[in-house]
Amino acid sequence: MRTLLLEDDPALAESIVRQLRSDWLDVTTATSPRAAREQFSGGSYGLVIVDADALGNGGLDWLVQFRSANPDVLLLVLGAGSAEDCIRRLEEGADDYISKPFSAGELSARAKALLRRAGGPAKSVLRVEDLELDRIQRTVRRGSYTIELTQKEFVLLDFLMQHALQPVPRRKIVEQAWKLNPGSVTNVVDVYINYLRKKVDTGFDRPLIHTIRGVGYQIGRS
Repeated sequence: MRTLLLEDDPALAESIVRQLRSDWLDVTTATSPRAAREQFSGGSYGLVIVDADALGNGGLDWLVQFRSANPDVLLLVLGAGSAEDCIRRLEEGADDYISKPFSAGELSARAKALLRRAGGPAKSVLRVEDLELDRIQRTVRRGSYTIELTQKEFVLLDFLMQHALQPVPRRKIVEQAWKLNPGSVTNVVDVYINYLRKKVDTGFDRPLIHTIRGVGYQIGRS
């Protein structure tokens, strides 16, 4: 798959490109957002890797615009920010986020994991009591109500429903559902669970999302 890397650090770019090419990815580089746009418009790319530092002050706007114009392209963001920065990047359209410092090998592994996940779309409808998630249409309903979720909220709910009636550790959500580094986003799961609870449970008589003390979260009761 053709990959576009936006990285303004020459040494880091060289290390990443060497690793990705050794793993048989066809990589093109750009050193500025403008150059990245020009490169992207001139070729067919399935994966774009962006160093947030190379985007400058308009980074979030760039991500929003890119995702809106290219909904089917995988977007992997590199950054040195806090957990809150990670949340913003994910909300604005990133498919994955890697915190600095990282190794080129880790980045390559995460890129390949994204590609594998994209290559195997789900083909079923998941149900827990009166909650229904359609993994093909990417819709969620509870009873007669349609629930609007962000991309990351949908992925989290999908993962919980795949493991319905089972306690799911936070680390497992971070590593397996979002493909993130658990060491840098320790509170992101709690934040997103609160988002989901407001949308999935608020206004209904029976809550579906439960905290399992000392473990993580569970959807549904056995």
